Amino acid sequence: MTKSNAKKVTSKKAASAASKTLKDGRTSKTSKSAAGSALSQRKAPKKITSKKAASAASKTLKNKSTAKKSKTAAGSALSQKPKKKK
Repeated sequence: MTKSNAKKVTSKKAASAASKTLKDGRTSKTSKSAAGSALSQRKAPKKITSKKAASAASKTLKNKSTAKKSKTAAGSALSQKPKKKK
């Protein structure tokens, strides 16, 4: 875990969006994966986004037909992924 990600948690707004995403029956499995990751990090500053969840979040953000609430949750999850080592 990098220092910049060490204290990040999901905001209240993003957690609410993630919760709505998970409850919506029309939401894709990919979006739900990203939302679940974001929600699990709501009050857990030491948790980081896994590679699988980060990939799902990236796909969610790239998809033009994805709802705004799903993209909010995906962005939160992606922002909590450790930076790539160079």
